[in-house]
Amino acid sequence: MPGRSRRSFLRRTRGKALASALALTAAASASWLALTGGSPAQAAAAVPTPDHTVVVVFENHAYSQVIGASSAPYINSLKSGGANLTASYAETHPSQPNYFALFSGSTQGVTDDSCYTPGFSSAPNLASELIAAGKTWGSYNEGLPSQGSTTCSSGDYARKHNPWFGFSNVPTSSAKTFTQFPADYATLPQVSFVVPDLCSDMHDCSVATGDTWLKNKLSAYASWAKTHNSLLVVTFDEDNRLGGNRIPTVLYGQRVAPGSTSATTYNHYDLLRTIEDMHGLPTHAGNAASAKDITGVWTS
Repeated sequence: MPGRSRRSFLRRTRGKALASALALTAAASASWLALTGGSPAQAAAAVPTPDHTVVVVFENHAYSQVIGASSAPYINSLKSGGANLTASYAETHPSQPNYFALFSGSTQGVTDDSCYTPGFSSAPNLASELIAAGKTWGSYNEGLPSQGSTTCSSGDYARKHNPWFGFSNVPTSSAKTFTQFPADYATLPQVSFVVPDLCSDMHDCSVATGDTWLKNKLSAYASWAKTHNSLLVVTFDEDNRLGGNRIPTVLYGQRVAPGSTSATTYNHYDLLRTIEDMHGLPTHAGNAASAKDITGVWTS
């Protein structure tokens, strides 16, 4: 091949190769942008893997009573700095069956708030799954008379908000008093529930009371979670029976996209499924097996 023709041929070949490479790069970039929303700070599809997840459960208030309410400035600050699920729903009424649903993917046949027999069920639940997987679990219960106490009530403490005592496969010793909530958050279990007493949880006292309690007791953890790959979940057991059982649910932490909102319909089983998947559990309890992960509010 003459020299000039050969050089022309090489230029054309290199040009085609470069064009192909650019096309592949553009396609990859388009795919990445579609997945991430155009920025690493945008919501990602997969659930994150937090080092610690703390779930706080309040009582008996509808979405509109808390989200946007002047009486709940701290919860609304978490919403603004985290994620707001605008279509989060409880399962039923009254309170107790919802706690069992959130913890075990089933109401376990509980239909009222009466004091159940401790250890009446051996069904899979979030704690038993974590323990079986070699992970750590704990609950912190305001007003609980002593660690592991199975008493039905004591002052403002009510066992109806503590479903872990209903399961024979969950050690009662994993239920601690709230005063045992650690100051060193790195020592927290990988997953824990915090249950305020009947006043602090807004059941017997106001939204403002519960909001102030959350700020005073857990704002330091929330700030820590923001920089230590951890998560705070604030949710409610049920509404006030006037809002279609639509409840506030707010997520806050390092992997939560600030100011994000999801209008997807979620319920207690979806939240349970999400926590299970976040922590790599190989099984799902009860109705969590057919539930969906909370998505669209996480950073990549």
